[in-house]
Amino acid sequence: MAEFFLELFSEEIPARMQKAASEALEAICAQALKPLSITVRQAYYGPRRIALAAEIATEVAASSVSERGPRASAPEQALAGFLRKHGAVKEDLVQEGEFWVLNKQSPAQPAADYIAGVLPELLAKLPWPKSMRWGSGGEFTWVRPLRRIVCLLDGAVVPFKLGPVESGNLTEGHRVHGPGPFEVSSAAVWEEKLREHHVIANPAERRARVAEGIAEVAATRGLSVAPDEGLLDEVTGLAEWPVPLIGQIDKEFMELPPEVRELSMKINQKYFALRDETGAPAPYFAFVANLVADDEGKAIIAGNERVLRARLSDARHFWALDLKTPLDSLLPKLEKITFHAKIGTQRQRADRIADLAEEIATALGGSAEEAGQAAVAGLLAKADLVTGMVGEFPELQGIMGGYYATRGRGEVIGRAISSHYQPKGPSDAVPTGIVAVSVALADKLDTLREFFAVGEKPSGSGDPFALRRAALGVIRIVLENQLRLHLMPLLGTARGELFSFIIERLRVKLRGEGKRFDVLDAVLAAGEDDDLVRLMWRVKALNSLLEVENGKNLLAAYKRAANILRLENAKDGPHDGLPDTQLCTNAVELDFAKALDFLMPVVSTEVRAERFGEAMKYLADLRKFIDAFFEAVTVNAESPDLRRNRLRLLARFTGAVNQVADFSRIEG
Repeated sequence: MAEFFLELFSEEIPARMQKAASEALEAICAQALKPLSITVRQAYYGPRRIALAAEIATEVAASSVSERGPRASAPEQALAGFLRKHGAVKEDLVQEGEFWVLNKQSPAQPAADYIAGVLPELLAKLPWPKSMRWGSGGEFTWVRPLRRIVCLLDGAVVPFKLGPVESGNLTEGHRVHGPGPFEVSSAAVWEEKLREHHVIANPAERRARVAEGIAEVAATRGLSVAPDEGLLDEVTGLAEWPVPLIGQIDKEFMELPPEVRELSMKINQKYFALRDETGAPAPYFAFVANLVADDEGKAIIAGNERVLRARLSDARHFWALDLKTPLDSLLPKLEKITFHAKIGTQRQRADRIADLAEEIATALGGSAEEAGQAAVAGLLAKADLVTGMVGEFPELQGIMGGYYATRGRGEVIGRAISSHYQPKGPSDAVPTGIVAVSVALADKLDTLREFFAVGEKPSGSGDPFALRRAALGVIRIVLENQLRLHLMPLLGTARGELFSFIIERLRVKLRGEGKRFDVLDAVLAAGEDDDLVRLMWRVKALNSLLEVENGKNLLAAYKRAANILRLENAKDGPHDGLPDTQLCTNAVELDFAKALDFLMPVVSTEVRAERFGEAMKYLADLRKFIDAFFEAVTVNAESPDLRRNRLRLLARFTGAVNQVADFSRIEG
């Protein structure tokens, strides 16, 4: 095996594109060099380069192909495609009957020749979200101008041309600390020499250096770094030689809401927020420079503090301006904002959310005061969309409304508005408290029922209005708060279809958590239940039953009974009705009938009382009776009366079980 090394060196690559480009390069090389049995050892990406080190065979092995191609009468395009697929020419074909047949012998080919022949064309197609044309003719496209290509096979250059750039063994280091080209002979030498020229090539090492560096400079002041994995990834893609520094925030800007200050720092300047020993926001920020300054970074820090001061001055202006305008007075402006062409304006949406939030709060047992607060919070929830601060920072919608509402309407309404978009993702917390959960549910349910009503539903992988996320949000809010809420009355005109959609998201959630979703289907089949909390209690109880021996055996017996009934009912069923104990010819049969007589109403009582675990235990008690029945009794007796009575016993047994779940839906 030989070492294959490839580096594509360009002008600055946007941080958000680097990892995907590295993965695309790896996929291209894996495809192109498959005949060389490629094994990728390490992929690299950074501000000005993507690279790859791998092990490959020294040659493409000799091969022979014998394959039937298109019919002799097929169009030329079909024949050309077949030849192109196999890298053959028409002279390699012979006609056998109605078909062309390819018999091609390919000699062994040195790896370098093969690489030079196949790689450039595929590299030219490397996908970039955005690219630019450049070069003398402007015909070559790349994310930014491509400057150098290093392509080595065991240290020797593999010559080829990509656009206007020819491959070689020269690369470059840091613009300031390591300018100018230098030679490399292997991946290890490349990585070592880049480090000497102030470039850390390995993205994982560079990321760790950023994280550890800012943590260390923060610790010198007794501070910690607010976690932000996304920002850490982005900064890793901005600096080839990360140098952590810390700056100070003017005291006057600490009066801004922390979300405003920290979002401005993050979005505009890529600064990390810091916390004091109590976890409160500290008047400092950490950032990463891409060079080592002679003055220990004092000028760089001063420059960044000056830029931040200007940014936060703008934010403070919006904050002061917004505080002068009550949220209520902004409602007329929502009439001019279209939420969706088929659904109406944001003001119409606000009115619907207000009504629905009040209805939900009442359904949850909230007081008249709480229902009224939910209505007010629902009405004002979208008002901050027309504030100056949200216009500047759309990411703060809801959050700013919460701050503004707290000042004019109180903390309960403010908290409900600030949390009504939650949960935004799987790790996001859900709102708590009757008012807050009512508004958050109303927001999501209104979105779901309005889009379903106008036929704008998710299809395949497409979900432009994030309806799957909204449904999952409803599920999480209900389950994590243990809300006893009937969903059906809240789902509008498309309630049946919409409830099925929500249940499907619940299945996906259970599957993602490694839980059995077939048990959910079994419970639902026993009778539609729109109380998600009760539904999951039933699922949990059934899961517990199926984990013990009695439950597993009961499931097997149920399936056996159900199969017998399915076959016999097709002949002369259904076999409903109460069994006649006078026709029970032995003690086993009679004991089974008496057990059913006793347990049927008991199980029914436990289910109505929502004591599902107890109901399952009683069902498990049936296991010994049904097992004994199958062992001692022939169901299809010669006597029609005995046969009918025994089938009725089985029907009564499956009916007892079906009170809690349709066991036929359970796998295994």
